[in-house]
Order: sequence, then C-alpha cells, then structure tokens
Amino acid sequence: MPKPDQAPAPPPALPPPGVPAGYRQGIITAITVLLGFSLAFWRFWGFESPGRWHAGSVLAALCLVLAVVLQILALFRALRIEDEAVAEYRKTVRWFIASAIALVLGLTLAMMDAAIVDQAS
Repeated sequence: MPKPDQAPAPPPALPPPGVPAGYRQGIITAITVLLGFSLAFWRFWGFESPGRWHAGSVLAALCLVLAVVLQILALFRALRIEDEAVAEYRKTVRWFIASAIALVLGLTLAMMDAAIVDQAS
C-alpha cells in the first residue's frame, strides 16, 4: 500500500500492438503470387515471345523489372521479425502496392506496344 505522500506506481507499460494473426501470412502469400506471375510473364514476354524490341517494349520491360525488384523488397520486409509492428507492416504494404502499380503500368505498356506493333505490320 502506498504511503499517503507518495503517488501510486504507474501501471506496467503494455507492449505495442502487433499485426493481427494471419495478416503477415496473407501479405507474404499475395507478394509471392504476384512475384510468380511477374516472373512468368517476364519470361514469356521478354524471352520467348516472337518479335523485335522497340522503345515501348524497353520501357515496359523496365517497368516490369522495377515491379519485380519492389516485390522482392516487399517480400524481404514481410519476412522480417520487425514486420510484426503495425507501422512496419504498413510500410511493407506500401512497398507491395507500389510494386503492383509498377506491374500494371508495365503490363499496360506491353499490351499497347504489342497492339501498335501488330497494327503497323
């Protein structure tokens, strides 16, 4: 019991809230699915698809490379212990969203390049 002239002891500090169960597994799965698609598309479109390279196809390839790099960085972040913290998890989600945007941009450029080249021939 505290003495009358002493303030009561502060309550013990609670640990910072973590990411709810299942969230990290979900984002890791989403990243690996998108990474698998990106690599498969990159392999087919960049290496196996017939045709010549143009400025548009180089730009599309650079966007696809950027998307793969961002996906690998997001996966690296998601696999770290520090990603249990909500603030770190949110940063990882932002990296993942940036990779998805780069992927969509690359796919759009690849489609437009294919349509323009096919139409010109």
